[in-house]
Amino acid sequence: MGGHKKKDKEAKKARKAEKVLRADKATKAGKKADKAAKTSKAQASGPLTAKDYDREMKKLHVELVTLQQWIVHKGLKVCIVFEGRDGAGKGGTIKAITERVSPRVFRVVALPAPTEREKSQMYIQRYITHWPAAGEVVIFDRSWYNRAGVERVMGFCTEEQAKKFLAAAPMVEKAMVESGIILLKYWLEVSPDEQTRRLKARADDGRKVWKLSPMDIKSYTRWDDYSRARNDMFSATDTPWAPWFVVKSDDKKRARLNLISHLLAKVPYKKVPKDDEEPLPKDRKVSKSLDPAVPLKFVPEVY
Repeated sequence: MGGHKKKDKEAKKARKAEKVLRADKATKAGKKADKAAKTSKAQASGPLTAKDYDREMKKLHVELVTLQQWIVHKGLKVCIVFEGRDGAGKGGTIKAITERVSPRVFRVVALPAPTEREKSQMYIQRYITHWPAAGEVVIFDRSWYNRAGVERVMGFCTEEQAKKFLAAAPMVEKAMVESGIILLKYWLEVSPDEQTRRLKARADDGRKVWKLSPMDIKSYTRWDDYSRARNDMFSATDTPWAPWFVVKSDDKKRARLNLISHLLAKVPYKKVPKDDEEPLPKDRKVSKSLDPAVPLKFVPEVY
């Protein structure tokens, strides 16, 4: 009898030890999973490596080419507006979009200051002539929203003119959308510290110094004024038919990837059927005796 009791106690003790061991393993596994999740999140929020960025951008470029072919095939009209503070990354993002597509389909419009004649026109008139026709994508590197931002803050228009623009813009954009134009408006949001870093980098880099204009220098001290102008612009022109999409752009690489992914999701497209595609001929004649009769002036091979 005493032997049975002893065995029962030992069995209970063993079961209890096993239970504690399982609980300990589960706790360790949970902590390991939490640590892995935190590491993954930290890696996701950290800077992208050049390799990861190039890999993802290559995929998006393939999709942009597919989108381009569909737009031409279906005769779609796409208008993309880029706005944001100086140094927010508009130019780099536009370059990333257009790098692998045809400039005959993807047109970039960056208008200079208006001429005296243009100043006498209806404000939005000079932008209308650049809107897309069938089979085109037009990208505005700054747009008619200059009046709501730079012109308003820097005193190039009156307060009354700015308010009239904000009241009229939604109706103009509604007419655009109703005419069949797919209108996408992006605001690239950069932090004060990152803007300062980028503007200083422009001043110190001979390749970028052309990007730093006297207007940029003057605008730099007007951060709060631009913030108020941006807020008024969003309040007046963020509409169901033409909403604003804000892109956090302190991390340029992530901003470009995120924006292009969003763009691809906002314009429905499919692969164009390749029934009529003609393959390259297998054979062709290449004569070796057709060199030019005049002596050629070759560029020196310095590299």
